[in-house]
Amino acid sequence: MTGTGTARALDPERGTLDKAAGENFPVAPFFLPRAWRTDLMAVYGFARLVDDIGDGDLAPGGGDARLLGVSPRDAEDRLILLDAFEADLRRVFDSTPRHPLLRRLQPTVRRCSLTPEPFLGLIAANRQDQLVSRYETYDDLLAYCELSANPVGRLVLSVTGTSTPERIRRSDMICTALQLVEHLQDVAEDLGRDRVYLPAADLKRFHVQEADLATKSAGASVRALIAYEARRARDLLNEGAPLVGSVHGRLKLLLAGFVAGGRAAVHAIAAAEYDVLPGPPKPGKVRLLREVGVTLRGEG
Repeated sequence: MTGTGTARALDPERGTLDKAAGENFPVAPFFLPRAWRTDLMAVYGFARLVDDIGDGDLAPGGGDARLLGVSPRDAEDRLILLDAFEADLRRVFDSTPRHPLLRRLQPTVRRCSLTPEPFLGLIAANRQDQLVSRYETYDDLLAYCELSANPVGRLVLSVTGTSTPERIRRSDMICTALQLVEHLQDVAEDLGRDRVYLPAADLKRFHVQEADLATKSAGASVRALIAYEARRARDLLNEGAPLVGSVHGRLKLLLAGFVAGGRAAVHAIAAAEYDVLPGPPKPGKVRLLREVGVTLRGEG
C-alpha cells in the first residue's frame, strides 16, 4: 500500500474528500464564500462516500464499515453497507451520526434546512446499481439519473438559498447531462463492473454488441453510438444553461463552471473521435476556461 493509500485507510474522511479534485466540475472553488464552501464540501462528502460504497471503492481496511457499525463479516456486502449508511443519515436529522462525514454534514443540514429526500435519492441510486446493471431505454436511464444526479443540483440550490421550481427544472437538466457525460467517459470502467449505462435500444439501433465495448479501441458503430449519446448530453446542457443567467455573483460563476465542465468533457469526447474505450477523454484547462466564458456570456 502506498503512503497515500495508508493515509486514506487511516482517515476515510480525508480519502473521500480528496477525490473532489478529480471531478469534471468544480466542487467548492475558492471564490465562493467560506460558508458555502464548507456546506458544499459537506454535501460532496456525502455524495462521494455513497458512490464509493455503491462502487466498492471504499478505502482499504474496512474503516468506513466499522464507523457505520457493520461487522467485518458483512463489510464487503454493499447492500448492507448502504442500509447502514441510510440509518446513519437518518441520525443526521434526529440525533448524532456515527460516520465523520455525516457528522460534518449535520451543521449544513441544520443551517440550510435541508430535507432527507435528496440524500435518500442518492442512496437509492446506489442500491439500484446493485440490482440493475442494464437500461433498456433512454427514459429508463433518465429515471436513474433522477436519483443518481439531480439531487446534487437541488442540494446546491438549497445550500445557496436560490431554489425555485424553474431553477430546479434547469438544474435537473444540467445534472442529468453531467451524469450522461460521465457514463460516456467511463464506458470501459463501467463494463469492468458489469454495468452498461448505454440504453440497450440504442445499442441495437447502432448495431453494437456489448462485446464491442470490451475492445481496446472503438469501431465505427461504437463511435457513432457515443456521438449520438454525446449530442443528447450536449443538448440537455444547452437547455439547462439558462439557469446560469438566472442567478448573480459568485453563484453564477459556480454554475457556469458546472455547465462548462460538461461542455468541455463533451468536446474532449468529440476530440477523441468518440473513442472512449482506451480511457476517459479529459478536457484541458484552456478548453474549460473557454467554455466558462461562453457559458457566462450566454452563448453556445
